[in-house]
Amino acid sequence: MAAPRVSFEFFPPKTLEASFRLWDTVQTLAPLQPRFVSVTYGAGGTTRTLTREAVGTLHGSSGLNVAAHLTCVNATRAETMAIADEFHAAGVREIVALRGDAPKDSGGFKPHPEGFKDSCELIAALKERGDFTIRVGAYPEAHPEAADTSADIDWLKRKFDAGADEAITQFFFSADTFLRFRDRCAAAGIDKPIIPGIFPIENWSGARRFAQSCGTTVPDWLNSAFETAERDGRSDLLAIAVATEMCSTLMDHGVEDLHFYTLNRPELTRDICHALGVTPRVELRDVA
Repeated sequence: MAAPRVSFEFFPPKTLEASFRLWDTVQTLAPLQPRFVSVTYGAGGTTRTLTREAVGTLHGSSGLNVAAHLTCVNATRAETMAIADEFHAAGVREIVALRGDAPKDSGGFKPHPEGFKDSCELIAALKERGDFTIRVGAYPEAHPEAADTSADIDWLKRKFDAGADEAITQFFFSADTFLRFRDRCAAAGIDKPIIPGIFPIENWSGARRFAQSCGTTVPDWLNSAFETAERDGRSDLLAIAVATEMCSTLMDHGVEDLHFYTLNRPELTRDICHALGVTPRVELRDVA
């Protein structure tokens, strides 16, 4: 079986120490030759400037194909498209277009009076603006604001109809969750690539809270396994084994691309990729 193609998600650093961690993460994972790496926005657009700076630095110094997250939150259409134009002028041609999460305790997403009302409007504007590759979010389990999974599939179809090229899913803990979702998408007439999002579990209690907040099912067996592994000091071994087995199952069913949510902690992602046959092929070039 051929090794999968991989991509990685990073978040922009807020401190000098975090900047060093991001660069260490890039140095660790760049030799795996990812198709692209993405840089996130914070909730409510709180890291908009940091994201622009991180995208520019990575694009200019790492040799990686960098995808910038862009959201509709707390910005006018003109402001949002000005950021897209900055990315384009800097040579960045990859955008992850999202509605975005509302600021904490804001009572939910509310469009800016002069902004995009949803991700579909943003996607259509980006498609009209220039030669971007546009990726979007997809939800194998119901988004917390969706009525059900059918509503999520309807939204995904609208995103593709608006001009999106690929989708990246929210993370999940069972290969069957993704495979059933992929089948439902195909039945709905969606024929563009859907990349499964993989979340290596660095800290189980944090991962469980995160999963609960975004509607990801936590299997009882996984919770028990990590509780035992933490007592035995073998959490990392379990995390690698669980993710590797799930990715292998996905690959057995025709999945060729995997997107890893690294949380700027690269070691588990690297080890999982190695277990899947993704090994270093080039060295990160030196920065002058």
